[in-house]
Amino acid sequence: MLAFIQSYPLLLGTVLILLDLLLWQSITLQHRAWRIATRLVIFLLFSAVLLTTGMSPLQPAPWVDDVPRNLMATVLAIGWWLFAARTVTVVFGLLLVARGSHGGRLLQDVIGALIFLAAVVAAAAYVMQLPVKGLLATSGVMAIVIGLALQSTLADVFSGIVLNTTRPYQIGDAISIDGTEGKVVDIDWRATRLITSNSSLAVIPNSVAAKAKILNFSRPAEVHGVSINVVVPAKVRPQRVFDALEKTLQGTSLLLDKPAAKVAVKASTLESVEYEASGFIADMSRKTEVRNQLFDLAHRHLEASGVTWNTDLGAPVRSRQRELLDEVRVFRSLSNDERDALSQRMTTVEYLADQVILGIGERSEHVLLISRGVVLASVRDGERLIEGGRMGPGEVLGLEGLLDDEASPVEFRALSGCMLYRIDKEQVRGCLTESGDVKSALTKLQRFRRQKRESLLLQKPVAVKKGGFLSWLHK
Repeated sequence: MLAFIQSYPLLLGTVLILLDLLLWQSITLQHRAWRIATRLVIFLLFSAVLLTTGMSPLQPAPWVDDVPRNLMATVLAIGWWLFAARTVTVVFGLLLVARGSHGGRLLQDVIGALIFLAAVVAAAAYVMQLPVKGLLATSGVMAIVIGLALQSTLADVFSGIVLNTTRPYQIGDAISIDGTEGKVVDIDWRATRLITSNSSLAVIPNSVAAKAKILNFSRPAEVHGVSINVVVPAKVRPQRVFDALEKTLQGTSLLLDKPAAKVAVKASTLESVEYEASGFIADMSRKTEVRNQLFDLAHRHLEASGVTWNTDLGAPVRSRQRELLDEVRVFRSLSNDERDALSQRMTTVEYLADQVILGIGERSEHVLLISRGVVLASVRDGERLIEGGRMGPGEVLGLEGLLDDEASPVEFRALSGCMLYRIDKEQVRGCLTESGDVKSALTKLQRFRRQKRESLLLQKPVAVKKGGFLSWLHK
């Protein structure tokens, strides 16, 4: 066997290299440790073949007079250095993967390139006896020239290594880099790639990302900030705006109780004041939904507080009652004259915070329109009440009994101080008789609320449904 190895070292070395490539491709990535163990075993066998035949990768081939044999030995020795570089590289790769870092890929590539460079230099010095000092001096000059030519690219490369080592973000995180928001889909040598909210691909050079202001919305995982900014004329008293925006934050159950939501002045000029209402949510995927809801609630609560924008001085002045009738979809099919007449019969009623407006099983003699404040709608589940949703200005309650004899299946309670307008149900029944569209809209609204109520009670385990009924709509 020893004589066979000494007679055919090139053949055995070639067979071992081909066997390594075959097994590397055959063993799947799920068995990464087995792949690397196999490569280590074959590398040791390859080293044994060289040593058995009297060759050493640290010395030139010993058969100077036998040119063919000397050439074969030189090829095997150079192959040993490259094989060793590849083996060390994959072992480093295994260690980096064990750390669970996506940045390991970039670091592995850099380390692998340095290892192969060292292997090539070592093979040239030990096996081929080349003047390495002159080669290194020449390559150093070339490296300086290439480095100057690729300065920006190298900055991206090393910035990518820094980003993947410090890990301010990773694949799958929702981030903002200098105002560009999106989900990280890849981090490579040159750039970070984001998918934005409109499904566009944003490519940000790593050197830019390393110097930019980075906001990572995915950390911590259970709390994500969301905020809206509104600009109000400076003549409006700030306290009025604060009250309206605090009701805005109360108006959605998607915001977490802790950390507490807050309202603050962001900036001001002689003409306007910018306010920021901010809170926190548990599910990052609902950020856009919550922001849209907050903007709608802010407009409604500010309008209910008397804050207006771009007022048309030539338009007729309408009462708050008349404006509410325009907002409630049930009454939109009425003519202007009918809404004018109905608004004049509306009376005001106010409720303190935590006061019950309409209890479960009660029948109201009036239809109630919310003019100001936040109303909590709760559904009975066994012996307890669970939150179904929150209602704000422009929404209507107390519709039960108009089309049937059903009592209220929901408790309506003032979450903040509220002002509502009452309309006698007999007057609304008169509208139902005169307008089929009013009856149709009312039927759709009651069907929608019934389905929401049933779906809420069917949820298991029963819990507070975040963002449920507020969407009792603008009807």
